[in-house]
Amino acid sequence: MDKIQRLKQIKQYEDYVKGKTPRHNVWLNMVKAFFAGGTVCCVGQVISHYCELQGMTADECGSWTSITLVLLSVLLTGTGIYPRFAKWGGAGALVPITGFANSVAAPAIEYKKEGQVFGIGCKIFTIAGPVILYGIFTSWSLGFIYWLLTLIQ
Repeated sequence: MDKIQRLKQIKQYEDYVKGKTPRHNVWLNMVKAFFAGGTVCCVGQVISHYCELQGMTADECGSWTSITLVLLSVLLTGTGIYPRFAKWGGAGALVPITGFANSVAAPAIEYKKEGQVFGIGCKIFTIAGPVILYGIFTSWSLGFIYWLLTLIQ
């Protein structure tokens, strides 16, 4: 193949890739993420205020808010609503506690047909597992550093 044909092939391939690559509007995605995350936070705030009205302490309100948000996320994941919300809202829907609950529930739902052990048991933490692992490791490391600093002082 001569050089001109090779350059034409490269140009055709670049045009093909450019045509197939999805284009994203970064500003629109940021606005969507802002509103998605804000919606999750507003729902959490409503739950927290309701708990306060019931006479619970701040710790109890926080616990009930977290539990309720996780439960809502799992229920909405099971009905297929949360995945559509996460697709629209991007990181705004995936970063809060609801996104973590979604990342545990979605594989469980997807792999349930493979059975309790090899489906759900083996696959449930495929997405959330690294988050748990590195979260625990980072917490342990920072705690250890803090402990060492208290020994020095």
